[in-house]
Amino acid sequence: MEKRPRSFYVLATFFALFLLFLYGPTITIAILSFQGPQGGLTFPMRGTSFHWFGELFEQQAVGDIWGSFSRSLVLGLMVMTTTVVVSVMGGFAFRKKFPGSSVIFYLIITSLVIPSILVSLGVGLIFSQSGLPVHWSTSGFGAQLTWTLPFGLLIMFAVFNRFDKSYEEAARDQGASAWQTVRHVVLPIIAPMLIGVALFGFTLSYDEFARTLLTAGSYNTLPLEIYGMTTSVTTPVIFALGTLTTAFSFGVIAVFLLILLLMKKRQTRHGSDAGQGLV
Repeated sequence: MEKRPRSFYVLATFFALFLLFLYGPTITIAILSFQGPQGGLTFPMRGTSFHWFGELFEQQAVGDIWGSFSRSLVLGLMVMTTTVVVSVMGGFAFRKKFPGSSVIFYLIITSLVIPSILVSLGVGLIFSQSGLPVHWSTSGFGAQLTWTLPFGLLIMFAVFNRFDKSYEEAARDQGASAWQTVRHVVLPIIAPMLIGVALFGFTLSYDEFARTLLTAGSYNTLPLEIYGMTTSVTTPVIFALGTLTTAFSFGVIAVFLLILLLMKKRQTRHGSDAGQGLV
């Protein structure tokens, strides 16, 4: 067996340190969330228990944990759906050059480099000065779309840039209409990428803080609620909340990956059935 070069171990050590830096804080919070009833916010731990997870389901002295969670969940689903729909439409629109397409493209990219807090301030001011209510479902929704849509559009631009148009030509040769071609040919082929856009849209919205800070109105989303709790909660209940929200995020990713796996299996099965039909 060939001996590995010294550079391999150097790079492996660097990668291990990177993973520790990336997930170390999350692991630390998860450990501290299992403190005993007399536990505090720091090490050493005072026993182990599920006490603080149970406290999450009790009436809290400050904050509205489950209300903020439900708002973040609904807002995430709204942003996810809108991001997928608009990204697909934008991907179709940019398949051909049109007047002003380059300007629109760079305007889309520019929104990613503008400081998020300035976007939040600008959207909040527009709504308040226009006499419109500043609310998480209106101004907050719009502010978050300025963050998720560019990512979704960039993904769809890359997808359609590499899309083989011969599939569409074959469908039209068989008498399919434009809508039938999109529905039965294009969308099934790009479906895995749509799952990726949906995952981007939901997770970016669910975790977004800066662009929601000045646009959520009187009702906090979960990131805002957690931030507010850091100034008033002095028990490991906040660590338990962090552990549960992290587990929820990983659960969402697992669900999307499962959907993607099932779609791939279905496509493989259909391809195999079609091949047997030809034989």
